[in-house]
Amino acid sequence: MDCRLLKANSEADSVKKIGFFKMHGLGNDFVVIDAVAQAIELLPAQAVKLCDRRFGVGADQVLVLRKPENPQADIFMQIYNADGSIAEMCGNGIRAVALFLYKKDGEQKRTYKIETLAGLKTVTVNATGDRVIVDMGVPHIDPIEELEAPAVQFNSVNVGNPHAVIFVPNLKQVPIQELGPQIETHKRFPRRTNVEFVEVESAHKINVGVWERGAGVTLACGTGACAAAVAALSVGKVKSPVEVQLPGGTLTISWEGPGRSLYMEGPAVEVFCGEIELVVT
Repeated sequence: MDCRLLKANSEADSVKKIGFFKMHGLGNDFVVIDAVAQAIELLPAQAVKLCDRRFGVGADQVLVLRKPENPQADIFMQIYNADGSIAEMCGNGIRAVALFLYKKDGEQKRTYKIETLAGLKTVTVNATGDRVIVDMGVPHIDPIEELEAPAVQFNSVNVGNPHAVIFVPNLKQVPIQELGPQIETHKRFPRRTNVEFVEVESAHKINVGVWERGAGVTLACGTGACAAAVAALSVGKVKSPVEVQLPGGTLTISWEGPGRSLYMEGPAVEVFCGEIELVVT
């Protein structure tokens, strides 16, 4: 397979073939690179090229698997957003990584401890190998705040990465492409933030539209679904478990309240694998 991605710019450049897997969780898609099985140091610019849907493989994030520093961990998951920035945590991505490890181990092991910049997460693949449950840890939520421009009220929620959760009466009427980047880069969020627009449908169901920090509009966001559910549960709009409907599908979020761990359950899919050629300078 000839999957040349980056071309050498000079004779001093060298090209290295790298194996990768294309995976997704509810359409939130990833290029997964096993850097334990093959030596690779990915640069931000290379991650941007990989995520490019016209000139690269196409993805919302690149997930690079490395040897963990934590002795309790099975693997370390490094996350590059589509713009080359680093993310602390990715809910759909960690389910994809668990499925990758499950298949790599010949489906003999189902529970993994995955190290991330947001800490150690315990992830379990179900008995049939089609759904994954993640212990996301204890979320943190702040009281409702207001922004002036754009004029919105939001809950600030951290589930390993930051989120601004905004409740809306009709999700279909929200201009996510317009409001998302304004809120992501607002001065209130010096490190930028993910943004979720949430419509409550029933006591156990919410509909969510997502603007992901560093990626834009995506079909799904696992941490975003968790943040949206936490915000809705904390103000009594819904009851646990919460069915979170995203454009790409549904996640189930369970949370029993402050000081308790949050659990996310949903699918992960391996789409294809291949080889690319990366320039090493």
